[in-house]
Amino acid sequence: MSLFGKKPATLGDVVRRVQAGEQKFDPSLREFLDWFYMNPNARQQAIEERPASIDAVHDAYTAAVAEHLARVYGLQIPEWTEVHGNGLREPFFAGGLQSLKGVLVAESPTAFRRRLLFVSKDALSRPRM
Repeated sequence: MSLFGKKPATLGDVVRRVQAGEQKFDPSLREFLDWFYMNPNARQQAIEERPASIDAVHDAYTAAVAEHLARVYGLQIPEWTEVHGNGLREPFFAGGLQSLKGVLVAESPTAFRRRLLFVSKDALSRPRM
């Protein structure tokens, strides 16, 4: 259970927590992913709401998460993902290590790569509960 009560049930909830200063983006997103994976009947609703804007990297990340989860789970890709999070002008590499760049370019799922985000293939994985 989250330190802040219920786990975020939507990407919008993740962003609201960040904007309110209640939680950093990464732990809030991890809690959202836990909730998403445990609630298969609510997955479409979890990604449907367009989140507010935080900054270029986080906006791109939330859009990529929604698109990627939709593709993996056969959900409808929310329309907002086409217009939200396209503000990155320079590539962003998770981890910040120069030595990882080649691996991240090769592994990064399409939803991330097309937004200039380069993450590991298992960036959205969570431990099995």
